[in-house]
Amino acid sequence: MKDQDFSARNLSMLIDFYELTMANGYFQSDKRDTVAVFDMFFRKIPDGGGFAVFAGLEQLIQYMQGLRFDEEDIAYLRGRGMFSEEFLDYLAHFRFSCDVWAVPEGTPVFPNEPLIIVRGPVIQAQLLETMLLLTVNHQSLIATKANRIARAARGKAVMEFGSRRAQGYDGAVFGARAAYIGGCTSTACTVADMQFGVPAVGTMAHSWVLTFDSEYEAFKTYAEIYPDNCTLLVDTYNVMHSGMPNAIKVFDEVVVPKGFRPKGVRIDSGDIAYLSKKMRKMLDEAGYPDVGIVASNSLDEYIIGELWDQGARVDSFGVGENLITSRSSPVFGGVYKLAAVQQPDGSYENKIKVSETIEKITNPGFKTLYRLYQKDTGKAIADYITFYDELVDDSKPLTIFDPIATWKRQELTDYTARRLLVPIFERGQLVYRSPSLPEIQTYCREQVDTLWDEVKRFEFPHRYYVDLSDKLWSIKRELLDIIR
Repeated sequence: MKDQDFSARNLSMLIDFYELTMANGYFQSDKRDTVAVFDMFFRKIPDGGGFAVFAGLEQLIQYMQGLRFDEEDIAYLRGRGMFSEEFLDYLAHFRFSCDVWAVPEGTPVFPNEPLIIVRGPVIQAQLLETMLLLTVNHQSLIATKANRIARAARGKAVMEFGSRRAQGYDGAVFGARAAYIGGCTSTACTVADMQFGVPAVGTMAHSWVLTFDSEYEAFKTYAEIYPDNCTLLVDTYNVMHSGMPNAIKVFDEVVVPKGFRPKGVRIDSGDIAYLSKKMRKMLDEAGYPDVGIVASNSLDEYIIGELWDQGARVDSFGVGENLITSRSSPVFGGVYKLAAVQQPDGSYENKIKVSETIEKITNPGFKTLYRLYQKDTGKAIADYITFYDELVDDSKPLTIFDPIATWKRQELTDYTARRLLVPIFERGQLVYRSPSLPEIQTYCREQVDTLWDEVKRFEFPHRYYVDLSDKLWSIKRELLDIIR
């Protein structure tokens, strides 16, 4: 396996132009040495779900490690005639020196809580915005969709089949990675196996069957080449009158005599619920109860759920365009906002963005994030945002409240508090060990299991509470009153 390393790709100019104009402005004003704190968070869960899955941190780490501006970049910027030579010299000798905290990949996350915090020179922190958002937004979107589909599959394997429908080649490759984090078992994307170790799978297309003079000849030839891994696509002509009889005949005549058991049959069209029940009966009667039925064809979590309701007999699913593009909800609305500015004495001046739209009002200050769990069940109760220097002592009672409907309060006594944000960079030096992709997938599954089933509903899920500490809520109100 060879891991694709973002630090080897110069993506420094994949940046919104206003970040450069602001950076140059900071440099030429008295703000060049300002230390700022930025939060990355999102406002709305895709598909109206109860939670999202955070992903993309590994590629973001690699980007930050390799952030640099080469001669071609500097020449382009000089040619725009907008940037001072002192600023261009600063970029030419750029060295990343920020502190970064993030929640681990695979963590279930909720709106308006900080998922990544960047503290450092305002110029550097500002320049990170575009790549930070596009990396995390994309992979979190696909990981969230994959998790919904994997949960709909009720323990049956889900294979990511979307490469050819993805939004570009990086969308296919990193989408396969994110889908694996969310719960997919494999991918059709070969390069994702090479780079990340996501198992690549695949057998045949309808073109294979049509290339031969008969369906039987196509199946027989394939079985002779791959007797130990024989899965046949049975819907090129007619599933019940042609595909299944020919598949069973080839299993009998080729696969079993060679000492192997056939792996499966796949359908990519037609009434999957009806056909899978008929196929299961034919396979069982022919002595192949162990042969799996694979279904594909524009599936998503809702169609898979309906298949179960209709008694479908499917053993695994191949899901393509609806997964790799998150077609039903194609945008993960992550944003990156200034939260605080450090003063000469080391204290922080809290910053807040105000809007007539309540959900766009930000939480001020240099913060951290806790998750609170019930001790007896291990289930997550709520997330709790505090200032960074606030400690949650879970040996003492804690009263939490809805920051909007403040009369909704709950006193916790038998709980455990875990800080979710962990250090990634300290003054530009990486201090975090990235888990392997299987470790991230396992962590994601375990953490999703800590959520109540009501939060995991696809339709009208229970709202998981993200509460503010008394201190943070009070200062936010004070800032709003001052602005008003």
